Amino acid sequence: MTVTTPRGFRAAGVAAGLKTSGASDVALVVNDGPDAGIAGVFTANRVKAAPVLWTQQVVHGGVVRAVVLNSGGANACTGPAGFQDTHATAEHTAAALTASSPRLMLGAGEVAVCSTGLIGERLPMPALLSGVRDAVRGLSRDGGQPAAEAIMTTDTRPKITVAVGSGWTVGGMAKGAGMLAPAMATMLCVLTTDAVAGPEALDAALRAATRVTFDRIDSDGCMSTNDTVLLLASGASGIEPTAAELTAAVTAACHDLAQQLIADAEGATKQIAIEVTGAAGEDDAVEVGRSVARNNLVKTALFGNDPNWGRILAAVGTTAAVFEPDGVDVAINGVWVCRGGAAAEDRAKVDLTGRDVAIRIDLHAGDATATIWTNDLSHAYVHENSAYSS
Repeated sequence: MTVTTPRGFRAAGVAAGLKTSGASDVALVVNDGPDAGIAGVFTANRVKAAPVLWTQQVVHGGVVRAVVLNSGGANACTGPAGFQDTHATAEHTAAALTASSPRLMLGAGEVAVCSTGLIGERLPMPALLSGVRDAVRGLSRDGGQPAAEAIMTTDTRPKITVAVGSGWTVGGMAKGAGMLAPAMATMLCVLTTDAVAGPEALDAALRAATRVTFDRIDSDGCMSTNDTVLLLASGASGIEPTAAELTAAVTAACHDLAQQLIADAEGATKQIAIEVTGAAGEDDAVEVGRSVARNNLVKTALFGNDPNWGRILAAVGTTAAVFEPDGVDVAINGVWVCRGGAAAEDRAKVDLTGRDVAIRIDLHAGDATATIWTNDLSHAYVHENSAYSS
């Protein structure tokens, strides 16, 4: 159930001393081929970390053989020197992999780099490069789990997944517990597949998948500088799925990882699905769902087990979506507490003692729907979120 479940991939996770805790902090995923297709989506934040800028260039080239990732430092807002550090990491990784397996013969332009951790500080390069060498030596088909553990920051557990196609598979790992907000992406994520698929097919499948999964989760409304989602294809299965088949599998993997991210959000005690129906268009449905997901009054009310539908309706009213205020219905965990913009069933009927919360908002303005996933906001958020900045 990891990035090494698809054929043609090896991975490793090692401790290089980037984290003061001594936990593993450098991960490496290698595509042994025969193919080396790549697609990626990245943060829309105008302040982009050096590894994002580097990896955007690499993905544009259409060929990636390796992804090196580190926790313990974001390498964001570090200026030209930080970009040079990213370039040096890619060069060092390429050289180490070529030395260990000359048949790879890869250059720095075939190595993607991802970083996560505190913004504004340069990485300790001797330690990082030493970790890369250790990771190269530790590469194995069983290395997916250690790799997923090495990219964790405030995560309480690794996030891994597998989606099975007809004779081919998609594997994945992700990290993220804070600064989870849409605009692509929402964390670090590496997806792998042994399907035969070129860069264009991979890009289409990944963008379709992320649009309805990672781009629909919103933990705290904070967009990171380092968000990266990569999809690598080895072609080792020899099977070329249809575009619909590939998109379905990639979407399934992304959905599973997105739900794991929300479930592990910093300080969360509730996992909330906000389904908006009856919208004039999908964009309206997304805007309404996102406005509720980002509303701190709604999130704190749910933390306090208070089915305060008035706060939900107030959040809906801040949007530009098409609806009539006197025509909106709201249900919380199946109880229609608001009908036609006014009180309906007794809110005391709503059971919020469990972790899962379902909010349904019917705008009665059309046929479009969308679901946004979020979490509540508890006292623990401030404490947990103080450790990392990306």
